[in-house]
Amino acid sequence: MGGWKMEVTKMAIYMAFPVTLFHLFNQPELFEGWVTQVRRELYPPENKMHREEIQECIRKMREKDDKKLLQLLEEEKKKHLV
Repeated sequence: MGGWKMEVTKMAIYMAFPVTLFHLFNQPELFEGWVTQVRRELYPPENKMHREEIQECIRKMREKDDKKLLQLLEEEKKKHLV
């Protein structure tokens, strides 16, 4: 077997190898373009026309729900008056 110098050398290699690989393969420049592309695919920039269509749809749905609720309230009111 080797002496303590060999054991210290082996331990240094065991510790330096993964740290070095981590440093080499986790450079932001290596995957920055890929991350940007995926982010744009998942969350495209907001289009003003799409936003207006969504707001209009929400408004129509709320109006529809309000009309339905008013109708139900009037029916209940008629039931209590009779």
